[in-house]
Amino acid sequence: MRFNLPFLKAFLVLLLISAFCCSNSQDQSPKFVQKRMEMVQWQIEARGVRDPAVLAAMRKVERHRFVPKNYEPYAYDDYPLPIGEGQTISQPYIVALMTEIAALKKTDKVLEIGTGSGYQAAVLAEICDSVCSIEINEILAKNAQKVLTELGYTNISILIGDGYQGWREHSPYDAILVTCAPTSVPQPLIDQLRDGGRLVIPVGPANNQYLVLYQKQQNKIFQKNSIPVRFVPMIDKKGRSY
Repeated sequence: MRFNLPFLKAFLVLLLISAFCCSNSQDQSPKFVQKRMEMVQWQIEARGVRDPAVLAAMRKVERHRFVPKNYEPYAYDDYPLPIGEGQTISQPYIVALMTEIAALKKTDKVLEIGTGSGYQAAVLAEICDSVCSIEINEILAKNAQKVLTELGYTNISILIGDGYQGWREHSPYDAILVTCAPTSVPQPLIDQLRDGGRLVIPVGPANNQYLVLYQKQQNKIFQKNSIPVRFVPMIDKKGRSY
């Protein structure tokens, strides 16, 4: 039997949309489901992200729920969007890339520095059993908690505090993802990694940042640079950059 390939691809996309609309309680609009499918296909898979768990999480989590209403039409485009308080939600590709670099397992406990909108935390929570997230801005932290609660996430804990210091109470962590950029790696985050743990972090001044993976093995730290990036700076409670 011969198949018409364009027809088959269109049929599979429609099947995915139908499945998500029927089985995923988060989804409200088929048009957003289709946009997520296209986002993953053209912005993420096409650029080399292959981890099935990451791709599944990116297909499921509703990015439009984490941006202001007037930005919803652009929620699945491949660029950052403002979320208030001078902060942004990262572009989808960067969220997927950082998550894949962290090499997560279902049983991992993950720390996120910079909750922001809560979108990255939601992606992590789809993959891992436990997510701890720190946000220094109280307004953003409360907004993120509200959205995450509405979407039914029960495995995310949010702390309003200084991300540079980490969250020692719940350490050690299998992985730490940082969504704001210090000029050098915070030692408390290294200390809070368990042996074998991974830290994914943008490092450097605004005009010279790189996404870096640090791995802890027998109290030694191994570093691997990824790609140039541009994140908002990591700040302390007085608004000073680290």
